[in-house]
Amino acid sequence: MKKIVFLTGTRADYGKLKSLMNIVENSNSHELHVFVTGMHLNPTYGSTVDEVVKAGFTNIYKYVNDDTAGFMDRVLAKTIQGFSQFIYQIKPDLIIVHGDRVEALAGSIVGSLNNILVGHIEGGEISGTIDELIRHAVSKLSHVHLVANNEAKNRLIQLGEFKESIFVIGSPDLDLMAKDSLPQLTLVKNYYEIEYDEFAIAMFHPVTTELKHNKNHIRNYVDALIETNDNYIVIYPNNDLGSDEILNEYERLNTLKNFKVFPSLRFEYFLRLLESSSYIIGNSSAGIREAPYYNIPAIDIGTRQNNRTTNNFIFNCNYTKVEIIKTIKKVKEYNNKSNNDYGQNHHFGKGESDK
Repeated sequence: MKKIVFLTGTRADYGKLKSLMNIVENSNSHELHVFVTGMHLNPTYGSTVDEVVKAGFTNIYKYVNDDTAGFMDRVLAKTIQGFSQFIYQIKPDLIIVHGDRVEALAGSIVGSLNNILVGHIEGGEISGTIDELIRHAVSKLSHVHLVANNEAKNRLIQLGEFKESIFVIGSPDLDLMAKDSLPQLTLVKNYYEIEYDEFAIAMFHPVTTELKHNKNHIRNYVDALIETNDNYIVIYPNNDLGSDEILNEYERLNTLKNFKVFPSLRFEYFLRLLESSSYIIGNSSAGIREAPYYNIPAIDIGTRQNNRTTNNFIFNCNYTKVEIIKTIKKVKEYNNKSNNDYGQNHHFGKGESDK
């Protein structure tokens, strides 16, 4: 029986991997192993390893790599060490990594240096930060590429990858996004004690190449949200360097009734809230990938998603409070429910990656 290891370090990449993990788990010819590390094991961000366990996956291995105050190089080194010991023990036939986090880079380094086949999901994409460099490095260290679209495929070919090793499957998290398969909104709101009839989603991550401006950027962001008087569901950032400054600013929201702040949300619960929201604002890839699937407007602030795909549902602005507020007003005038054919305006597939 072939052994396949999935490496997951964040709530975001777990959402991308879950549908594919289910396929392996239910296979008679493959054995699933899950290496859980990174933010999943950090209580500050909700200990989301619990969601992996609750999904019922077997052969889950937990490894703490996130005790170095956000130093990405040290996290990389520690993850390489732990993952190397893990694969030496189980001797997998295939390692699956996702995206552009240092955990994915660690998995691809360990796999390639040990002559183990590495599969990379959602390579070949570009953005405006260090993430792009990591993503391309992971691609070059991988052997099989499962990409979201033909644009990504062509970029990998330009990078020198073999066309025969690249497969266009769409974005795997869309497999979980079908409206009818999500939990009911009432259940989700009751679970998280959300009383708002109308609300927006707010997610803002540090940009590691702009750290000297991070404090000013997040202050402008929070100031703008407060000034709108809209209801917001705020979700913690990732744990990259600079996240502490964001969490410090979020303390200003704790006494405001129109803000609910969460370290993390269950992925399917997050999708239901996103599908029911007025808009999403910040710099998360959820505004570029998931929101357009539901025809939800996304306000994309700053450079973190530079060069990513765009469409009529994505509104870009700079980091100033004036521009953020101006863009929020613009979005409110936009008829985001004009097209209810979910998924048709999406650049990353139609939720059939697991077919």
